[in-house]
Amino acid sequence: MDKQRIAELGDELYRALREGRTLAPLTDREADISIDDAYHISLHMVNQRVERDGERIVGKKIGVTSKPVQDMLGVFQPDFGFLTDAMVYADNADIPVAGNLIQPRAEGEIAFRLKKDLQGPGVTEQDVLDATESIMPCFEIVDSRIDDWKIKIQDTVADNASCGVYVLGENEVDPRDFDLPNLKMTIWKNGEFHSEGLGSAVQGNPLTAVAWLANTLGEFGIPFKAGEVILSGSLAPLIPVVAGDEMRLEIDGIGGCACRFV
Repeated sequence: MDKQRIAELGDELYRALREGRTLAPLTDREADISIDDAYHISLHMVNQRVERDGERIVGKKIGVTSKPVQDMLGVFQPDFGFLTDAMVYADNADIPVAGNLIQPRAEGEIAFRLKKDLQGPGVTEQDVLDATESIMPCFEIVDSRIDDWKIKIQDTVADNASCGVYVLGENEVDPRDFDLPNLKMTIWKNGEFHSEGLGSAVQGNPLTAVAWLANTLGEFGIPFKAGEVILSGSLAPLIPVVAGDEMRLEIDGIGGCACRFV
């Protein structure tokens, strides 16, 4: 795909984001679109947020890592994208839906905060652990600019991995003190139990997922940077949310995270 078409599609996704509307799947319109093309479309879209809106990149995310999420979306390999400072909310935040989100879904995750730079290729789980300052509970609110979530892997990568916003729990802990694959997360919606999952739902180990992301972005020359937050993927199925919903999660031994949609 040539640079002009990449820029056109990146601009189209940026306008959809700002206008709160969806687009027909890119894969329906561009039969030969590759994941490499999709990444460059995403980078163009994110650069518009930085250049036009003054947002700063503060982290990265991996998504579609667990089988329940893959089955739900019909996408069977992870996606990856960028986090900006305009996406983050504090624990117990009120998150506006109108004018901010289009078709949001909540997912419970483990977030990593880095203390040193990390760049693939060749990043291992131990490298990730050594580079991590802390982990914390997190809700990622994914949102798609693609009609009715009818996405293939190229659609979600181009759409900045269906990034919406995210909420970080207040309690940060040292990951070396925990058995990450066996961390249990429980999620409640509107005060009622909804679902639960283990850290092993994310590629067997959240460290494996973060290493995959570091190596995948490394192929594009993109590093993880000290101080960045890395979202490691959902431990349970995605949960559609609308204004009026309240979400809460708890990770055994670590703490919780909550948000309300208004």
